[in-house]
Amino acid sequence: MATPAATITMSMREVDRLKTIQAVVDRMARVGPAAQRLGLSRRQLERLIQRYKDEGAAGLVSRKRGQPGNRQLAPGVADRAIRLIRERYADFGPTLACEKLAERHGLTLGVETLRTLMTAAGLWTPRKQRAAKIHQPRNRRACVGELIQIDGSDHEWFEQRNVRCTLLVFIDDATSRLMQLHFVPTESAFAYFEATRSYLEEHGKPVAFYSDKATIFRSARDSTDFGRGTTQFGRVLFELTIDIMCANSSQAKGRVERANLTLQDRLVKELRLREINTREAANAFAPHFIPDFNARFAKPPSSEFDAHRPVRDDEDLELLFTWRLQRKVSLSLTLQHDRIIYLLKDTPATRKLIHRYIDVFEYPDGRIELRADGVSLAYERYDRLPQIDTAAIVENKRLGHALQAALVLQIQRDDRHASNMPSRTNTGQAPYPKKAVPGSKRSRQFTADDMEVAIRLVGHPALPVKDRKPKAILEFETVDTASG
Repeated sequence: MATPAATITMSMREVDRLKTIQAVVDRMARVGPAAQRLGLSRRQLERLIQRYKDEGAAGLVSRKRGQPGNRQLAPGVADRAIRLIRERYADFGPTLACEKLAERHGLTLGVETLRTLMTAAGLWTPRKQRAAKIHQPRNRRACVGELIQIDGSDHEWFEQRNVRCTLLVFIDDATSRLMQLHFVPTESAFAYFEATRSYLEEHGKPVAFYSDKATIFRSARDSTDFGRGTTQFGRVLFELTIDIMCANSSQAKGRVERANLTLQDRLVKELRLREINTREAANAFAPHFIPDFNARFAKPPSSEFDAHRPVRDDEDLELLFTWRLQRKVSLSLTLQHDRIIYLLKDTPATRKLIHRYIDVFEYPDGRIELRADGVSLAYERYDRLPQIDTAAIVENKRLGHALQAALVLQIQRDDRHASNMPSRTNTGQAPYPKKAVPGSKRSRQFTADDMEVAIRLVGHPALPVKDRKPKAILEFETVDTASG
């Protein structure tokens, strides 16, 4: 034995190993159970025992102690990185600073390594060490209608009795008074169109709405059809001279957020007690629930003045609350929208619209109206994705086989539209899938070979109609039926 164990600085793990190895050397323990206790293999323990016999307790001390780590930075690299960050990237986060050091200075460091260096140098504060944000209460507005907080609450309002839906809530900031409740399939622009129109018809126009930063209220794009960052909902409010403000955090619109929690408790139970299971019945019950809620939770305003303004006679709400886009008229007096071609009537007035952008109005029920200079235009619709009526196959004896062949191709066609028709989700229909069904084709991708296969399937006399379709086509029908 070389050096006594008492003169060597050992870690607790090494001390535990020393006791176990000493017991094996003294024949107080066997090698197998001792290796299992230390979490080592038998051969590893035997090597440690031999090293202990040759060098004593010093042989059990890690050979890496006092040596530079394998991943240690080269001398001067850390100092250079911190110096560059102080001079040029003082307000950068670790990830961005790491990227710039590699791109512009050739210093390749790990993000977490740089984060540790910046934290030690006082250039970065970990999230857990940052002071919590303080959201102090904001004074209420003085009068009713000065600021209306709006929000959508996605919840199981009918519990297990019906599908999940969304409740649009309008709260007056001055009084915490419920102004409007409207159940909709999902939070969308058309849903807010319906709720806001109902609000205006009942109360008038408020001074401003206060919402979150959802894309319904605030566009992420710099440029849209109606100006910088303007959404369809923002366009409607602009034409009605109503301001809209977007909160930076949910705490900023805390009144409507707290009202949502109260409604998710009380309104759910009220709907259960009255056995209301549909959105239509819930919307009919909402006007009876609102007065009771306000009698319990509303506050008196500081001023008795009502800031709501009446809707003017020249403000056509039906025309304003539409989805509006702009499309260019071609030389052939046509324009395209959602993979549908609209043919304008050839008149001297419409010929003046060639190469001009006109407005395409989509109503909540799916109707399409074309307008130019405030005048509605007559048109014919040419759908680039026509559908074959199955009843026509039975009625047309001579064209029956041809229509059946066309139906086989139609089943394999990609019928997705381009703009997703926002009125679809407003009526409760499922939106078009973002990706095509595997194996489906656009109309222009079909070839003569596809038509020949369809004709052979339809004309096979030995097979019934449903068995003439290949397995892939039947799968398309199954997916199409499931998607609604």
